Amino acid sequence: MLLRFLSSRGFIFTDCCFDRSVKSANRRASTSTDRRFLLTEETIVKIPFGSKVLDAVLSVPDKILPYAVVLTHGASGDMNCCHLISLAKYLVSHGFLCLRFTCKSLNIIYRTKAYKAVVEYLRSSDAYKLSGIFLGGRSMGSRAATSVTRQADQDNDSFIQGLICLSYPLHRPKLQAKCRDEDLLFIKSPVLFVSGTADEMCDQRLLEDIVVKMKAPMKIHWIEKANHSMAVRGRTMDDILLEVNVQVLSWIREIIE
Repeated sequence: MLLRFLSSRGFIFTDCCFDRSVKSANRRASTSTDRRFLLTEETIVKIPFGSKVLDAVLSVPDKILPYAVVLTHGASGDMNCCHLISLAKYLVSHGFLCLRFTCKSLNIIYRTKAYKAVVEYLRSSDAYKLSGIFLGGRSMGSRAATSVTRQADQDNDSFIQGLICLSYPLHRPKLQAKCRDEDLLFIKSPVLFVSGTADEMCDQRLLEDIVVKMKAPMKIHWIEKANHSMAVRGRTMDDILLEVNVQVLSWIREIIE
């Protein structure tokens, strides 16, 4: 695959090799591709963040809808985790620009600030005239996305269209009493949760009790017997990720149509 690297010095074109997990995720995302949209380029970008930069990949379809999806990873890993690559490829194949980025800090406040920088990067882009964006993430990444969405809602910022929480870490393992719901209860934008019924960091009954208190329109899709990593004994990861991807795309379409 040809990647375009973007830096302050201009453009450099080069062939890049991916590890097996990335190639596998690419194959997963090829299922059910909308032939009206084809991935034409992936641009590696450096997003300014204070005195630093955030590494990101911008996946662009040949025909771009006026909406983008931002994705980031959990407490471990990076933007190349199979969950994010698979979802980004799938959404791009249906016309959505996708940006996934890496921020390896374990400090949720720092990660929230980093996420804000990514949002502003897309908002100010002259290359892509976007009507709005969807914020998403896996595990800790979804916590950062949730915090940014809450703040945007308080500021009546209509640029953010909705929130996608993949394996939202509602609590630490076996510590259901210490619930991370403080941002969820104040969000007004639409929210999609995709979690496993066996997620050790998101008790099913507890999440269902919390969402009825939320102000936001919301939807939960449960992956039967999936743990926090979305793994299910007896099912391939390809099959599970396709289920996740289909749910996310369907929900986004409900919001924008």
